[in-house]
Amino acid sequence: MKSAEIREKFLKFFESKGHTIVRSSPLVPGNDPTLLLTNSGMVQFKDVFLGQDTRPYTRATTVQRCVRAGGKHNDLENVGYTARHHTFFEMLGNFSFGDYFKRDAIQYAWELLTKVYGLPAEKLTVTVYIEDDEAYDIWANEIGVPKERIIRIGDNKGSRYASDNFWQMADTGPCGPCTEIFYDHGADIWGGPPGSAEEDGDRFIEIWNLVFMQFNRDEAGVMHKLPKPCVDTGMGMERLAAVLQHVHSNYEIDSFQALIKAAARETGATDLESKSLRVIADHIRAAAFMIVDGIIPGPEGHGYVLRRIIRRALRHGHKLGQSKAFFYKLVEDLNKEMGAAYPELAEAKDRVAQVLKAEEERFGETLENGMKILEAQLAKDPKNLDGATAFTLYDTYGFPLDLTADICREREVTLDEAGFNVAMEAQKQKAREGGKFKKMAANVEYSGEKNKFVGYDQLLHNSKVIALYANGAPVQELKAGEQGIVVLDTTPFYAESGGQVGDQGLITGATGRFTVEDTLKIQADVFGHHGVVEQGSLKVGDAVGAEVDQHSRGRTIRNHSATHLMHKALREVLGSHVAQKGSLVDPDKARFDFSHTQPMTAEEIAKVEAIVNAEILANVATQSHNMSFDDAVKHGAMALFGEKYGDEVRVMDIGSSKELCGGVHVHRTGDIGLFKIVSEGGVAAGIRRVEAVTGEGALALVQGMARKLNEAAAVLKSNPEELTSKITAVQDQVKSLEKELAALKSKLASGQGDELVNKAVDVKGLKVLAATMEGADVTALRETMDKLKDKLKSAAIVLASVNDGKVSLIAGVTADSIGKVKAGELVNFVAQQVGGKGGGRPDMAQAGGTNPDALPGALGGVAAWVESRI
Repeated sequence: MKSAEIREKFLKFFESKGHTIVRSSPLVPGNDPTLLLTNSGMVQFKDVFLGQDTRPYTRATTVQRCVRAGGKHNDLENVGYTARHHTFFEMLGNFSFGDYFKRDAIQYAWELLTKVYGLPAEKLTVTVYIEDDEAYDIWANEIGVPKERIIRIGDNKGSRYASDNFWQMADTGPCGPCTEIFYDHGADIWGGPPGSAEEDGDRFIEIWNLVFMQFNRDEAGVMHKLPKPCVDTGMGMERLAAVLQHVHSNYEIDSFQALIKAAARETGATDLESKSLRVIADHIRAAAFMIVDGIIPGPEGHGYVLRRIIRRALRHGHKLGQSKAFFYKLVEDLNKEMGAAYPELAEAKDRVAQVLKAEEERFGETLENGMKILEAQLAKDPKNLDGATAFTLYDTYGFPLDLTADICREREVTLDEAGFNVAMEAQKQKAREGGKFKKMAANVEYSGEKNKFVGYDQLLHNSKVIALYANGAPVQELKAGEQGIVVLDTTPFYAESGGQVGDQGLITGATGRFTVEDTLKIQADVFGHHGVVEQGSLKVGDAVGAEVDQHSRGRTIRNHSATHLMHKALREVLGSHVAQKGSLVDPDKARFDFSHTQPMTAEEIAKVEAIVNAEILANVATQSHNMSFDDAVKHGAMALFGEKYGDEVRVMDIGSSKELCGGVHVHRTGDIGLFKIVSEGGVAAGIRRVEAVTGEGALALVQGMARKLNEAAAVLKSNPEELTSKITAVQDQVKSLEKELAALKSKLASGQGDELVNKAVDVKGLKVLAATMEGADVTALRETMDKLKDKLKSAAIVLASVNDGKVSLIAGVTADSIGKVKAGELVNFVAQQVGGKGGGRPDMAQAGGTNPDALPGALGGVAAWVESRI
């Protein structure tokens, strides 16, 4: 039975039992900060089980796509090496929300497995929680499973409810016993039934878990019966397919075999049992569906999990000998296997391939160099890899730690993870110091009234201190020199949000002055003013004047308003696919991340600048409107990345741009002054970053560029208009002189070579020459080596030169003598004495060194070394 048929039969069966077929939810859980990725079928129904949401149905069935490659549920290191571990898998599930319970759930499962799928009943074994007599009785007396194949699973370590057959969502909340169904693969496979000493074997494999949520555990650990118990089941589609297709490993099922063959095609591998092909086949599924759901490879969060998966696949491709981009080509094969079941994959396959190709090319540039670093370190110590090297691979070459660990595991190398963590911690320390205010804000507990923000129209306001904090704890007074947080009843200070940094300024009372260094949200509607008491003291209840730094605010809002105009201009120039992926607006710059797969050309950058500056010259008044979200969409407003919107939203009209934004902006587009893009580059696959400046920052940039242009023209005794032609002429002259110099060096080397022939000594019939060539570079050494080999016929030669305190060495052995002496061994003999190492072919090898003073002695020992070899 093919995988597609298995999915269809499952859904149709439960639909016939009154279940609503619910589409698979995205891999990024909606509104659930506790989960990085969807890891089971119940995730999209979590709020229903918790009683926080309702659905128009009480029975549901799904085929849910899942990823387990990070956090608690991390199967990454086992993928490809075991028969059933995957990063991406499909979970078949049926759910009851206070409708049916144990009896129906068990009967449905048995009917589906034995009647619809036709599995032999004698091949199935079940487990129940040791206290769940109800489930035991249903299996034994109603279904008719022999009692020897119904196994009660007890608690671990004597703690009640701590059992593999007792499920809980968290330490508190919904929980209950579960019953699991196992398939017996046969006596020829090692392993015993669940609960036995050999349960870790592969003979008995769990295929379905039926969870009965019937209790609510309170903070004291007391179990309370739920008024409406629920059912949550999960069956691994890949495991079921392996059973129905009469194979033992999930990687032998039809859909995986197609992907393994595709991976072999693209890597040139011939062994279809290769674990590396399994890894690649698994990882294309996870990577593709993560991109389908909007995840882009990046340095943290979802993006980092995706990047780890992609780079692990690429490393296995490299291991199979494929150094060119190949992974993205598997998207089409995946679409053939799963596109019908998941139309969103079929719709996005071209974009998925583009993102993968870009990430592949990015990592391909460093993979080979990183592997060289790793190989060199393991050559020194084949059994251990130090943490510093692992961190260098991570920090410089983009090797996730688990990728390095994967390689070490294959080679039975011990990885110093503790050393890696020490290096990582040292790097993070600066970031922590820079974010001291944010950390303080996150730890503040505030229960007072929300404050009123008047900063859209005012930069100075009379306010009242309603709360003070020092080291995150509430205090009644802050004294001179103390750092803390001030909360005001009304404030003109804008708190960091939507990419715009918080305001700076002063809070002044009758007895003290507080310098505001940053403004951050303590809660959604409560602003915390972070800083230090410069003079006197502040007390709760003080009347104060709150004054925003006008100069800093002015620079920030010019940059912020410019990002709105730039966003619209980017869409005009590059296409409607451009969408904001992040921003940072402060007094110095406007940084804007957006979706686009190619670097911007100089012409495109110029067009964007022209469009924005035209909007600035129009000097149109900006407008803000408060309206419902639906009305804002009708108004043509764009929503920004990373923002959450309530029922009422604020729409900013800035020139021809319309965006949802709660930030502070200029009054007229002309207030921006001047707009200039400073840089454009990639930050992740499919993500570009533009940095720009406005107003006085743009003026300073243009003036600085003009000054440097004039200085360069003066050096070349030209004027700025003629600078390009002058530079071209100088470059042509330099190339001509370089050619003349190379010819002179060659002539000099040739002359020295003729003189050196007579310095060769005879060692047992072999001419041996070791000499220094003054002023010769590596090219001259090689040319001279070739001439000397022709003239000396049977010879072993070492030539050296010293330039800028560094030694260059070339060793050569004629073809008739490489059976006696190897050039690589000869050059290393000399190199080790001058502080270096090297290698090459048996007939020609190269090395370097850092100790020129030792060179005469090293060359003097060549003849004796050769004689000892022959």
